[in-house]
Amino acid sequence: MRYVRMLLVALLAIILVGVALANRQLVTVSLFPGRLDRYMGGDWQVQMPLFLVIILALLAGMILGLIWEWMRETAVRQESARRAHDLQVLEREVRGLRVTHHAPRDEVLAILDAPKPGPAPAPTPAAANTALPATSATLPARR
Repeated sequence: MRYVRMLLVALLAIILVGVALANRQLVTVSLFPGRLDRYMGGDWQVQMPLFLVIILALLAGMILGLIWEWMRETAVRQESARRAHDLQVLEREVRGLRVTHHAPRDEVLAILDAPKPGPAPAPTPAAANTALPATSATLPARR
């Protein structure tokens, strides 16, 4: 991309030099039309090479276009700044909520976030030998 940009700048420079060499004759540039300048007092005319008139006209057009777009996009820049400020406020609020409400309030999330129980401990030999008394609430033996 860098080489393409340099190529375009070099091409533009060659074109501008070509225009300058082809338009070297002097022209008279007057600020007021006709003979109106003699009523204004002073000399309102200047002689300069034609290529300079062309380049100055292009530069003036670019500067006017830049100013026009800058003024037109003022509302967009203000809206963008307002949204950036709102985003900073919301991010600050979320950071504060993460600190103050560390534990989840939702029961499902609390179950999912609870530590997993480890494997059940193996029964001790003394506990394995003790038989539970049979009650009527026990299930019948398998056949």
